[in-house]
Amino acid sequence: MRRRWLVAGFAAVLVSAIAGIAFGPVSLPPGSVAIELLNLVPGVHLHSGLNEREVAIITELRLPRVVLGLLVGGMLALAGGCYQGVFRNPLADPHLLGVAAGAGLAVTAVIVARGVSGADVTVGLPVTVPLAAFVGALGAVLLTYLLGAAGGRDRSPATLILAGVAVSAFLAAGQTYLLQRDAESIQEVYSWMLGRLATAGWHDVLLMLPYTVVTAVVVLMHRRELDVLALGDDEASSLGLHPQRSRLLLLAAASLGTAAAVSVSGLIGFVGIIVPHTVRMLAGSSYRAVLPLSVLFGGAFLTLTDLAARTAAAPSEIPIGVVTALLGGPFFALVLRTTKRVSE
Repeated sequence: MRRRWLVAGFAAVLVSAIAGIAFGPVSLPPGSVAIELLNLVPGVHLHSGLNEREVAIITELRLPRVVLGLLVGGMLALAGGCYQGVFRNPLADPHLLGVAAGAGLAVTAVIVARGVSGADVTVGLPVTVPLAAFVGALGAVLLTYLLGAAGGRDRSPATLILAGVAVSAFLAAGQTYLLQRDAESIQEVYSWMLGRLATAGWHDVLLMLPYTVVTAVVVLMHRRELDVLALGDDEASSLGLHPQRSRLLLLAAASLGTAAAVSVSGLIGFVGIIVPHTVRMLAGSSYRAVLPLSVLFGGAFLTLTDLAARTAAAPSEIPIGVVTALLGGPFFALVLRTTKRVSE
């Protein structure tokens, strides 16, 4: 079953990538797009029937955006699944825990400190931005956990989410204060906060790629430990696992991936709720299957969502964060209702 779903995950990535590249203001034949993608493989030279302008559209404009969508969606879904395992809370999500808000505050502080206005505010950010976002994300999730822990051992899953909402509101106030002090960048930063995958070539992809690799390797290598942690700390310790050390490592890795995603794409919510829970319903609840499949389906989901955001109101573009919120709101309500029934 896992192998079947793994093949389905790679197929979803391939289909979403071809669709994201083929459709837009200039529509291209999906078959020709697939052939042109094969031409990127060394030693492959096939005739796609596309002219030089259309090839440039693929390689310089749409392909970087699609790859960025795959990376961002995969990281947000992976982080959501990881947070749910670390906190043993099915409602945990980078956006709802305040992690995205912490990273967003850090990125806004860097943008304001640079004193840049115009399109360069949100495109082509320096390599220090993901590191600053990581500090903000990690601080936010630790603050949320400490605030949620005040409810004691018998706290409900919603307690942690309420703590995340409080932390997010506090961090959003700090972000608003920074923007009011630098009015020239308000419009561009707010556009970034709503979520977008606009990219000037391959810069943002290369900026995010190292953090993506580190996060994916660390989390996927320790995904079995999340299954053990689900049994409880006492049982995990009896099996030779150090629960707190494992949680801190996974927490840091997931926060790094979230910070990298937020730094290049803005605040895109609910991906970490929608994708992992859908994978659980389809392929089982073991994190050995949930996490790798979340990376694949998360990337495909965000790529298709970005395609909808680009084409639904063409020639204008809907912020991708708005689209994910429209999909995620009802889904979150469904998960919350299911969780409440189980806890009762």
